[in-house]
Amino acid sequence: MNTTTLKTEFTGSQGETLAAQLELPEGPPQAFALFAHCFSCSKDIKAARDIARGLAHSGIAVLRFDFTGLGSSGGDFANTNFSSNVQDLIKAADYLRAEYQAPSLLVGHSLGGAAVIVAASEIPEVKGVATIGAPADAAHVTHLFGDKRAEIDEKGLAEVQLAGRAFTIKKQFIDDVSASRVTEALAVLKRPMLIMHAPLDDTVSIDNATQLFLAARHPKSFVSLDTADHLLTKGADASYVAKVLAAWAERFVTTPDRRVTTSSAISGFAPFQGGAVAMSVPGQALAVNLSIDGHPFVIDGSAAEGGSDLGPNPTRTVEGALAACAVMTMQMYARRKKWDLKSARAEVVRASGEDDHRARKLVKTIYLEGDLDAAQRERLQEIADKCPVHRMLSEPMTIESSIG
Repeated sequence: MNTTTLKTEFTGSQGETLAAQLELPEGPPQAFALFAHCFSCSKDIKAARDIARGLAHSGIAVLRFDFTGLGSSGGDFANTNFSSNVQDLIKAADYLRAEYQAPSLLVGHSLGGAAVIVAASEIPEVKGVATIGAPADAAHVTHLFGDKRAEIDEKGLAEVQLAGRAFTIKKQFIDDVSASRVTEALAVLKRPMLIMHAPLDDTVSIDNATQLFLAARHPKSFVSLDTADHLLTKGADASYVAKVLAAWAERFVTTPDRRVTTSSAISGFAPFQGGAVAMSVPGQALAVNLSIDGHPFVIDGSAAEGGSDLGPNPTRTVEGALAACAVMTMQMYARRKKWDLKSARAEVVRASGEDDHRARKLVKTIYLEGDLDAAQRERLQEIADKCPVHRMLSEPMTIESSIG
């Protein structure tokens, strides 16, 4: 399954713009996940990238982002702490909820694992939480500061070398992580929990996994990562983690019956270029797999029609094509004219009294936002009525049919 990486951004807990990447599967996502990277790392660390893409290959969309002050995100790392990381995760969930779908899976690596445990209770849609090499106590990271700890306590801050880079650590950071209660949060979480840890991890010892496992409620699972290192630098280890996550999530987070019907890998069905192809789905009364220029999705009938409601019915899809084409055409025209069209929306419904499957009259309503005068708004409506789908539906057409 091919995946797509989209660059995006959202506003973090301190008002800064946080850089993010959304890994999308080839077809409709079975679920959305949030990935929290390790302490002082970034969304682009190899393990984060490989795990996110591995989950996307399994049908789970993943948003990974740089915490405030790290990577490509705005803000000053010195002014952040464990609590702000937790709040950044909640802001990331808000972004997914508004733009796509709220995350049902949280995945955290190292300190990011501790953060997702604490954040999970603030994201009601979460159905499962997974950690990789996570500490049972957020204050565990302070051992990385070595002999600089005394300087931080005495002067209020110090420059610390982490993974070959200099970071300013303030006393407020130490006070904050010391006040965190990760195992206490886990004990009352009431979400399925997957704990993954390498026995030879020399950064966060395996004892932390034991503490997390004992604190978690059932259902809970532990997976040993064998000879992996803390950062999962070997590609095979990150790939294994992604596969285990996907298999575990299928039970708790995704919808297995939809996973089967939306797959373009069903025998005899392949992505189709240069048009559209539909093929029946084994075991389904009406559902079909549809590929339009290689983009797969599902068309189905409602339960009242004898289907399983796994996707829109064919006539609704035609209405959707008309609405989408109108919006795209207006956007292109406004951009070319340099008009201030901030957003466009087109609603298409069947006229009152029209037959569900043989409607001869559609009603299209357009909503425009932006600094547009009356003449510009009227012109955009005219342009919407000239979009390719509008012309295709309103002008005579001949369809030739044959048996292949």
